[in-house]
Parts: sequence; C-alpha cells; structure tokens
Amino acid sequence: MSKNKPYLSVIIPAHNEQYRLPPSLKKIDSYLSKQKYSYEVLVVENGSSDKTAEVVKKFIRTHSYVQLMVVKTRGKGLAVKQGMLKASGQYRFICDTDLSMPIEEMEKFLPPKSKADVMIGVREGKGAKRIGEPWHRHMIGRVFNMIIKVTILPGFEDTQCGFKMFSEKAAEELFSIQKLNGIGFDIELIFLARKKGYLISEVPITWYYDTDSRMKLVNDSLNALLEIWKIHKNWWQGKYQ
Repeated sequence: MSKNKPYLSVIIPAHNEQYRLPPSLKKIDSYLSKQKYSYEVLVVENGSSDKTAEVVKKFIRTHSYVQLMVVKTRGKGLAVKQGMLKASGQYRFICDTDLSMPIEEMEKFLPPKSKADVMIGVREGKGAKRIGEPWHRHMIGRVFNMIIKVTILPGFEDTQCGFKMFSEKAAEELFSIQKLNGIGFDIELIFLARKKGYLISEVPITWYYDTDSRMKLVNDSLNALLEIWKIHKNWWQGKYQ
C-alpha cells in the first residue's frame, strides 16, 4: 500500500464491542487485502467499559493500517464525526461493528459503481434485501421513516442504515458543521448534504438482522424526532455556517 493519502478510510464506531469487533476486523482485513487501492481503518472507541480498546490494540500489532481513536464522551454521532475528521482517505466509509451488511458490498459505494458525494446504504426498495428481521421491528422502522420523510427528508427510504460513504470534500465540510451527537446525526448529515448541494445516492444493500442489535427502536425513534426539531432550529438560526 502507498504511504501517501489512502484511497479509502473505514471508520468503525465501537462502544463495548470486545466480542463482535475481532471477527469483524478479520473479515474487513480479508476483504481489503484483496483490493488494489490503499486504505486505512479507524476504530473509534466510544466510552466503553469493556476491553474494546485492548482488542483493537492487539489487532494493530499485526495490522499497521488500523488505528485506534478514543472518544470518551458517549454518542455515536460524536464518535463518527471525530473519526471522519481524523481520516485522510479520498473516500470515507461509516461501518457498523456488527457487519450486518457484508463488507464485500462496500464496492457498491465506490467508483465506478457510484460517483456521488454522499452514498447512503438502504435496506428498503428495489435491489435491497432484509434478512431475519422480525416483522414488528420492520413495521416500526417504516413508520419512523415515513415520519422522517414528512418532517425533514422527503424522498429518502432509509436514513438510519449504519453504512454510508462520503467523498473527502463532503466529509470535511459536513462533519465539521455537524452538531448532533446522538441518534439523529444521520438525518442531520443527509439534511446538510442536500442543503449544500452535494450529489446524494441511495445504495441498495443486503442487510442481516443482528439479534444483538444495540438500537432501542422505540426510544431511539422518539429521541430522533426531538433531534429533527433541533436540526430545523439550528438551520433557522444559521448555526450550520
């Protein structure tokens, strides 16, 4: 790999992930090692009380392209923001620790298959597959998405999927003005990308439901609704300059 700026940065927010992270890192390594482009992986340990940092440090000993970043203040939005702004790749990919989307599908987010500034993994619509998800979680998720479409982001089928790609330019601008640290940060970023005129593309993916999902669907959805109001308020007050 080149020692210059990498082509791809993979940012993995991790809170109490000592068990799920090692096998995921091995799968990511197996995939990236077959690619012709240069890459880096940033694991952002976010306020963990387990051995997340230790398992990353162990992996780094034999994989020098991996970096560990520690963000003690809790909040996935904050962890992703710090990782994105520290990364140096021409393309920067948010990757959930559970790899509920097989890492091989990441190629859908990169040129020549996609040339957008912001690429959003979607689990709904033509070409997308949801595997193993309980019907009641799917229904609650669809109702929540409908609310998002009505209140802030018309036209988008899935804002909350944990797999998204940003070009270097989009990442540098959008994450530098991001305000939310909680569950609504995805909505905020897409809202800002649209307002700033970036080309946004939805990428259908295959997604496997994880029984160890950390999302509290009802509570997180209610919190996201509150954050939608905050996004509108921030925009009206000119806080995204």
